[in-house]
This record gives sequence, C-alpha cells and structure tokens, in this order.
Amino acid sequence: METQLDPMTDDLPLMANTSYMLVKHYILDLDVDFKSKVIEGIIVLFFETGSRYRKNSSTGKGSCQSQFGETCKMRASELCHTPVTNVSACSSKTEYNDIAVCGKGEEDTSDKNGNHSNEEQASGISSSKDCCDIENHGNKDFLLVLDCCDLSVLKVEEVDVAAVSGIEKFTRSAELTDVSKELENLRNQIVHELVTLPADRWKEQLYYFTRCSQAPGCGELLFTTGTWSLEIRKSGIQTPTDFPHAIRIWYKTKPEGRSVTWTTDQSGRPCVYTMGSPINNRALFPCQEPPIALSTWQASVRTAAGFVVLMSGENSAEPVQLREGILSWYYYVTMPMPASTFTIAVGCWQEVKQQSFTAAIQTNIEFSLPSSQADFRWHEEICGHVEYPCRFQNPAARLQAVIPYRVFAPWCLVEHCEECLLQLIPQCLSAAYTTLGTHPFSRLDVLIVPSNFSSLGMASPHIIFLSQSVLPGGNHLCGTRLCHEIAHAWFGLAIGARDWTEEWISEGFATFLEDIFWARAQQQLSHDEVRGQRELKALLRWRRLRDEVQNSEEELQVLRPKKESTGELSESGASVVKHGLKAEKIFMQVHYLKGYFLLRSLARTIGEASYLASLRKFVHRFHGQLVLSQ
Repeated sequence: METQLDPMTDDLPLMANTSYMLVKHYILDLDVDFKSKVIEGIIVLFFETGSRYRKNSSTGKGSCQSQFGETCKMRASELCHTPVTNVSACSSKTEYNDIAVCGKGEEDTSDKNGNHSNEEQASGISSSKDCCDIENHGNKDFLLVLDCCDLSVLKVEEVDVAAVSGIEKFTRSAELTDVSKELENLRNQIVHELVTLPADRWKEQLYYFTRCSQAPGCGELLFTTGTWSLEIRKSGIQTPTDFPHAIRIWYKTKPEGRSVTWTTDQSGRPCVYTMGSPINNRALFPCQEPPIALSTWQASVRTAAGFVVLMSGENSAEPVQLREGILSWYYYVTMPMPASTFTIAVGCWQEVKQQSFTAAIQTNIEFSLPSSQADFRWHEEICGHVEYPCRFQNPAARLQAVIPYRVFAPWCLVEHCEECLLQLIPQCLSAAYTTLGTHPFSRLDVLIVPSNFSSLGMASPHIIFLSQSVLPGGNHLCGTRLCHEIAHAWFGLAIGARDWTEEWISEGFATFLEDIFWARAQQQLSHDEVRGQRELKALLRWRRLRDEVQNSEEELQVLRPKKESTGELSESGASVVKHGLKAEKIFMQVHYLKGYFLLRSLARTIGEASYLASLRKFVHRFHGQLVLSQ
C-alpha cells in the first residue's frame, strides 16, 4: 500500500500516476473572458502506456491498481457522469522563482476534506474522499489520475480518433480484421503510432493531432475531482493498456485559481498571466505535473480584439479574426517539456519595435562563429534524448548566435524598453552562444509583466518575463537579469531537474552563468574591470547567503532535502515536492547562492576555461533530458 499524500502540509503533492499512463501531447482550445475572469474550453490529451505497467505486463502481471491501492470502494452510481451538450464558449474548430516554482497564491477554497460546494456537486464533481478504487463485479477499474486544482470540470469523454479521414496510415492492416473489441485497441494503436512518429514528420504529426482533437466523442467517461486531482475511469477497463489513450475534457478555471493572476498592467488595462505559482499549471488545465511527463503541446486561444496572446511556442503567432471583435492565436511546441513550463500572458501588450541600430547589431553577429566555438562542431553525434526536431542537430541553428526575438510591454513602458532592453538582448544572446553554443530554442519573446509580479524574472520555453524593476537600474541591472533568464534556456529548460527539490541545478547554474554571459556582453570592459565586478558580486552574494543561513530554518537550506530518496517515485509515479508550498521558501535565495558558490569553487579549482568547456560537453550530452545532482 502506498502512503497517502497529505495536501495540508508544506509539501506539494504530485498526484498523477505517470508510471501507468504518460501524457505525450496536449491540445488546448480556450477562450479568455476578462469580464468573468475565467478561461474556458477544451483540452485533449494523448497518452502512452507508462513504463512501469509495460514492464509488469511483460512479466504476466495483467492487472493495475489505482494510485494509492486503498481498500475503500464506492458504487459506480456515486461517480460523476455529467452529460454536457452545450458548452457555448468551447470550440473544436480549428508554450520557478525564475522558472516555475515562485509566486503567491490565493487560499484553497475547498475545506480540509477536499469537499466542494453543492453547486459543483450538482454539476458532476464529487469530493476527494471518493477517490478510491472502484469495485466492478469484483474487479477494480483502472483509475487515471491527473493533477488538477481550482478547476470546474464539466465533461470527460473518449475521442474516436479512428473516425478521422486519412488516419488509416497509422494502422497496421493485419489488426483491422476484428471490429468489435478491436476498435478500442485500434484507437489506442493509432495514438501510439502518432505520438511515436519520427522527428522529421513533426508537421504531419501536428496536423493529425489537430484532426484527432476535432474527432467526435465515442463515450463519456466517469470522473471525480479532489483538492489536488482529477480521477477518470471507464467502466470495465482494468488496465492502462486498454484505457482510452485520447481523452477530451471540458473545463473552466476559477477567478481565484492559483496558476494564473488576473490583474491590470502599468497602463491600467486588464491582463492575465501565469506568474510562476507554487502549484504550477494545474489550476490552468488538467495535466501531469511530474517532470518525467515530458510532453509537447498545441494551443488555440481566443480573446477580444485589442489583446495580444503570448505563449510558450516555437512560432511567432499572428492573430486570425474569427468574427468581429474576436481574434484567435495559435502556438505549438515540438520539444517535449514538463507541463509546468507552459506559460501564457494575455494583455494589451505593445510590441517594442527594433530601431535600425539594433537590427544592425543583430545582422553583424547573427551568423558569426567565434573561434572559441570551433570545438562545437564535434557534436554531430546522435543526441541522447527522445526524438524531436532538435536544434543541436540543425546546422543552421548551430551557427545562429542571436535567435529572433521580440519585446512586449504596456504602452507606458515602451520608451524605457527602447532605451535599455532592445540593445541588450542581442548582446546577451550572443554572449550566451559564445559560452554554451547552440541556443536550445528557436526564438524569444521578452515581456515586461505587471507590477504585481513577485520576482525579477521568470524563464519559460521561448518567452521570458521581466519585472519593470530592472528597467530603471541601467544596463547593468537589466543586463544581468536578462543573462540569468537566458541561461535558463540551457539549465532549467533544455536540461531539467528530475526532482524539483533539486532546484539548485537550475538556479545555481543560472546565477553562475549570468556573470560569465554579462562579462562577455560588455566587450568594452577590461579584464581587471570584469574581475572586480565579479568579485564584488560574489561578496554581496556571500553576505546574502550568510544572512539567510543565520535567519532561516535549517531544513530549507539543504540543496537535496530528500537526500538519498531524491528522484524516487511511488509505484504509481506520484510524489511530493518537499517544502513546495512553504511560504518562506518563495523569498529565499539559498539554492541560487549555494549552487553558485559550488560551481564557482569548481571553476576556480580547474580553471574557468576548462570548466566552461566541460559545461559545453555536459549541455551537448544531456540537453532534452532530466538530471539529478549525481
């Protein structure tokens, strides 16, 4: 029996049973309503059978327990089965303090048992105390568990991917003979073939993901929600292998949901954005939060004209007018990433246009290959990650010192961005490239976020949030913060921590590398000036670390709080993020600073040039993967 997670502690529970089913792709189809402060729509999830169950199946173990293996049982009639025939806002027509673990949230509106209001009960959502194994004629139905919080789930159904025209290419003809029970197996086979397409067919893959997301439903699924999870089952289905591998969920967020914040920008206009909540994105969409659930995604977001939708996405989306006053924005990601890195910001942002001198800077360094990069040519070898269209294997990308970038801000801060930020971005990107080589992501948006943002910056795939506080501080404050967030493209995003409690792997490296990047971005400084600047910053950091160590709980100062159990998961894949909800931790920098001094010590021991060379090799070997401190 597995340990029951207690959501009332300071630890953040990761409930998804990723060992049994692993999400590979999300398609979101959403409407943003600023009047009601609600995001409403549909999400379609495509799964593969999890590694643990595949292993058990191969040894003849054909049954699967639900997440906690509790003996509690419930009648099928107690489960939710909510027929929703008209969701007007939905349509199937048609991308840490710095990274993803920082921010203040609202209080949970559930009571201590995870019970919700009578209104929610009537709409088909029952309490978490019912989240047990279901007895079905003496056998237990498989229960799919997703991370979910502060969401109103309206309906869940299986998607009939076999109904998509042209999908026959993803089936094996030998398995099409028996129609009755084989139809369910056929649907899962189609999803398997689709999620495992080779990287050079990514456009075709996205096309058929979209087509499948629009396919008709073939049966509603039973579901319950708890404080931290959404549990889904199909009556009579007892194994992950037989469970539907493509499901569609109708849902809407709540105004008090803790994954996004509804506010106004510095010009007084409404906006909403993911601010790096401690609970990550589970109050934005049902998902699998554990880092191991690396997935790709597509998203269509509709909002009123006048608003701009920015998101983690490989494409620079252009709006499409659906009808008068309504625009749709579409983004996609082909590099598998944890769901926690998905980022969205919707507001009346103004793009800060590049001036001619900035464009000239970018042109001069865009395809230059510094002599120090000659050793980057060796990495023609095969990458170690799962297959995706990797920039490290793209000859043009390997020569791109400055990736395409855009800057957005409230209109009242556009002039500040023109004066400071625009000219720094190409310098910092080029310095990062000189240090670590190929940029892991194809483009970059930089957004000056509203004043309620609790950090100086936050990095996500293809987008960086910066606080307005960095703008008046001159080039140094703005440049160093920009370098820190750019460093996360390599450490924190392209290379992620397999266990979120080891956040020093992200923050320690970013703090160490921001000094390297910024020194190289300031080409006018002498060697002695750079050295003096870095020694002064080291002294200030040491004083900050000393103060934190003297004035905080010792258990919050440990770089590996789970010690020998770091990276370990329960049988189902569920786990906890130690101290993930502890309020004081949000304001601490001990993981930044201890990590920084550890890396600084290593660099001083073997020499900075040798150490940076080893980091480049580390990046080439481990990009696209999750790592532990070892």
